[in-house]
Amino acid sequence: MSLPIQAKHFNSYPPEARRVATSHIELLRKLPAAFTPLLLQQVQEYDWRFPAERREIDQQLKFLESLSEADRRRLFTGFEQLQLPAHLIDVKWVSSPEEFSEQLSNYLWSTHQIDAFHEASSTYLKAVFAAKPNQPPAAPRLGIAVIGKGVERNSYPLFRKFRPHGTHFKNVNPANGLKILLAHVADRAAANPSSFDHWYIDGGPAEPASNPFLTSISYSGLEPNRLALLRKINRAIHDGIAGPKALLSLLHRLQPEEIGFDKAGKNGAIVSHFATSLLTSGSGTQIFSTSFVQWTTRELWRRAQPLTILARFAPRQRQRPMNELLSGDEQTVEMDAPGSLIDADMGAFYMWLDQQRLPGAENASFLIWFEDHQEAFVVCPSLPRNTESNSRVEMHWLLAQTG
Repeated sequence: MSLPIQAKHFNSYPPEARRVATSHIELLRKLPAAFTPLLLQQVQEYDWRFPAERREIDQQLKFLESLSEADRRRLFTGFEQLQLPAHLIDVKWVSSPEEFSEQLSNYLWSTHQIDAFHEASSTYLKAVFAAKPNQPPAAPRLGIAVIGKGVERNSYPLFRKFRPHGTHFKNVNPANGLKILLAHVADRAAANPSSFDHWYIDGGPAEPASNPFLTSISYSGLEPNRLALLRKINRAIHDGIAGPKALLSLLHRLQPEEIGFDKAGKNGAIVSHFATSLLTSGSGTQIFSTSFVQWTTRELWRRAQPLTILARFAPRQRQRPMNELLSGDEQTVEMDAPGSLIDADMGAFYMWLDQQRLPGAENASFLIWFEDHQEAFVVCPSLPRNTESNSRVEMHWLLAQTG
């Protein structure tokens, strides 16, 4: 059955999203009512998506349009078989697809159709992935994690998860280490100048970035936005919001300007929407700097698929009762540098795992350094695995091994 979608249904979409939706309106009319708003949820955010995400949306639409009607019907059999009430197949969801997604999830769980939905989604995603061009990155990816800021002495055995995968260096010259790493990622940005392909993430205040194509974001820099969000959460709880699902729905609907982001140009708007998603969707990103850095790198690898990420973990606050954590009172916070080092060691491992999921992983490199100390670990094609080195090395030499 053809959906009665009209161009006016996209009037509330941002300009680029409206252009994409209206140019594919004939395709959208032919897709299942249980699927179309989910696709439109991605399209509606097109203006705020990274270039890699836009390419994936475009490829998805191109793939669907390339299918014959018979092949398309076979692909969407699982979605067509879902039994939905009339209010969930109403065309009004075209203009508010995010609300549809929430309503659909609740209904599928309540009617025990969630497994069928997951199976239909898996079938669709496998087909899209199989049709996706396998394009290597413009340059080998490089991930750098700097951990242990503020830790003077450490007895915790670092890099245990990494050890089967690369070389453990125990005699690195730490002089000007962070400065050298920042200069290296700035040079990579200059050599491959492309928006959102090179990132510097800091769990404290960010050091100055020296290249316009090196995008930086920091936990300290987002303090006004984090506090504004915590105030909204506290106000919602005080007003008696009905449970965690309702609170999550409130967070997902927040716009950047509602928590203090300025309206900016195109690139600035993309970053502010990304930062808002980090604070509203990440677990602990509002209150723990280590969680913020780890989640940010995860989302960047997944969404922006950049060539370079330098992530510097900083001390997080000590655990406190949840009501204190959510209060937004950061004046009397006690920091836990040793505990943060352990968090960051694991966070760096997750960062590497997320890098490995991207195209070109076999040529990618990863460096993790214990800040201001002599320990580092490197995973790259040119160095042996499961190896230790006590030779004196410079940070420049380590970076040269990463290519």
